[in-house]
Amino acid sequence: MKVDKNKVVKLAYELVVDGKVADKATQDRPLDYIHGTHMLLPKFESEVEGKEPGDSFEFTLTPAEGYGEVDQTQIIDLPKTAFMVDGKLMEEFLVVGQMVPMMSQDGRVVQGIVREVSDDSVKMDFNHPMAGKTLNFKGNIVEVRDATEKELTEGLHGEFLPPEEHHHCKHHGDGECCHGEGHKDGECCHGEGHKDGECCHGEGHEDGECCHGKGHCKDKE
Repeated sequence: MKVDKNKVVKLAYELVVDGKVADKATQDRPLDYIHGTHMLLPKFESEVEGKEPGDSFEFTLTPAEGYGEVDQTQIIDLPKTAFMVDGKLMEEFLVVGQMVPMMSQDGRVVQGIVREVSDDSVKMDFNHPMAGKTLNFKGNIVEVRDATEKELTEGLHGEFLPPEEHHHCKHHGDGECCHGEGHKDGECCHGEGHKDGECCHGEGHEDGECCHGKGHCKDKE
């Protein structure tokens, strides 16, 4: 069976960026997704389409084919008060390189990376971590099968369900679930990442406030 629209695909891969392995999924813990449902980058899907179990692949995506160039408007300074929870500054999040979930203008959670910390402000970068990067993929197709009607309706891991119903899914952003080795909650190197880097208020939040604390914005276990 070949990789085609509405097929469940399992694949192993290695992603090399700037000469280093940035992400991978192994034969024992492959990435699985429903092909053609916009879970992965369009160019990634087109490169593996038509392949069969056992087939290998190797290709390079330019920034334009991946996550675009770095958008300077997505790098903003926020007051340290945005990281206050119950009157306490969450200093454990204020570490350069730390990924911090914030609330976007439309109530979604967006991931920002701490770039600088000064006495009274924090420079946050809401570009995708792979923005501006050339992505070098290689791997092989592990398994291909037809998706069930339930999977096509609800998603392979429930990612098409309303947010309150897919708490069983290991969520990594706008509907994507990745299970490759080396992933951390809140990041997925090859799924379609956040494009909205605006940070502002949600219910109970001040502009740009950190989502941690009070149960906000964290997936249910």
